[in-house]
Amino acid sequence: MIKIIAGEKGTGKTARLVDDINTVAAQDNNVVCIERGTRLDQLLKPNVRLVNMKEYPVSGYEQLLAFICGICSKDYDLTHIFIDSIFKVADDSDLGNLTTFVTRLDEFLKDTPVTASIILSAKTDDLPDSVKAFC
Repeated sequence: MIKIIAGEKGTGKTARLVDDINTVAAQDNNVVCIERGTRLDQLLKPNVRLVNMKEYPVSGYEQLLAFICGICSKDYDLTHIFIDSIFKVADDSDLGNLTTFVTRLDEFLKDTPVTASIILSAKTDDLPDSVKAFC
């Protein structure tokens, strides 16, 4: 399952993300948070596995999808993946590429217990219908 939290910069998406992650992590779930940088380090519970994409040679949605598949294959008991600022994490702000990524990620996750929550800095009205369906 995929959930997208979309909105313009400064609308409280990151605060909502932090609340969601900490709520899920408090329930003894296996949680991964993917971000570019380390701005969430001090805000999240210590049992959340933080992944700083600056440390990995991943660029584009294809490589990000492969990276996520690798995380899922290693952690068979993974329950949640959170992605902070998808355009920064993927290093790609093309909505067409995002649409393909979301479709393929949804297909991959459909038979798993994993929920992916994605932060997207864009107006919901500007998103393609296939991406809006997850908002």
